Amino acid sequence: MVNHVEQRNGTADPAAAAHPALAHPGLAIVADALARLRFGDIRLTVHDGRLVQVDVTERTRLPHG
Repeated sequence: MVNHVEQRNGTADPAAAAHPALAHPGLAIVADALARLRFGDIRLTVHDGRLVQVDVTERTRLPHG
């Protein structure tokens, strides 16, 4: 399991300007995890309405046979 709690410097995004929550740096972490994960889980931990942790669990599927 990999724990990621970090800040990222992003570029201006028109969608983020339309909805400030889309500018949250945690969304970039979630998007990166989704892009590279084939099988597994992404768990978001929220405290007081704020994203504080992203856990990524990757599973390896073995060939059948």
